[in-house]
Amino acid sequence: MIRIAMWSGPRNISTALMRSFENRPDTFVSDEPFYAYYLKETGIDHPYRENIILKGETCWKTVVKNITQDIPNKQTIWYQKHMAQHIPLNKAIRWIKELNNVLLIRHPKDVILSYIKKFKISDLSQLGYIQQIDIYNMMKENSAISPLILDARDLLFDTEGMLKELCSRLNIPYYKSMLSWPIGGRESDGIWGKHWYKNVEASGFFEDYKENDENFPVELEGILEDCMELYQQLYQHRIRIV
Repeated sequence: MIRIAMWSGPRNISTALMRSFENRPDTFVSDEPFYAYYLKETGIDHPYRENIILKGETCWKTVVKNITQDIPNKQTIWYQKHMAQHIPLNKAIRWIKELNNVLLIRHPKDVILSYIKKFKISDLSQLGYIQQIDIYNMMKENSAISPLILDARDLLFDTEGMLKELCSRLNIPYYKSMLSWPIGGRESDGIWGKHWYKNVEASGFFEDYKENDENFPVELEGILEDCMELYQQLYQHRIRIV
């Protein structure tokens, strides 16, 4: 029995990676279990905010209890897609030692250029990097091995190789079925998928990496610089194929 907590920032390939794991025969997936809590706690006005809060779990302790219990549906793997920015800074998160934690990172320029098409950026904390550093430090304190960090660009450049390496590091079998999946939505998708998941719903596989040559907004260069410093701290420790 293994619970995998994949800690990503926004506008990464986190939903595609969730699809990949959901296409395994042994895995149950959960989509952003802390989202309702995050929206209620911060007051941020994301699309479908009221409905997410109404139908989701807004109690921090209850979410933690739920995601650390036995795996649903008699599966042997529980893949939990988490957004790092949903975790408040300086929040006690020692419970993560009960999970197999992986950080999914993406170059900040790619994240920001994608995010601003969906929502306004006003603060560094929206992008998850500072929370990922907190999670990384917590992981390092409670693990005898180096925390696992997966870079999105590496995964898109060599999808099968990186998936095999990730599965090996997690001590689970690799399945070729992880490379593709049926297009469209899933019952496991959160309500927010209607706003955020359109690209993934239209594709049944990991897209090839493409360099983003769009002009970068001058007003966000300060946030980009801060994110780059945090990203580089994590990037140097990322999974490499050996």
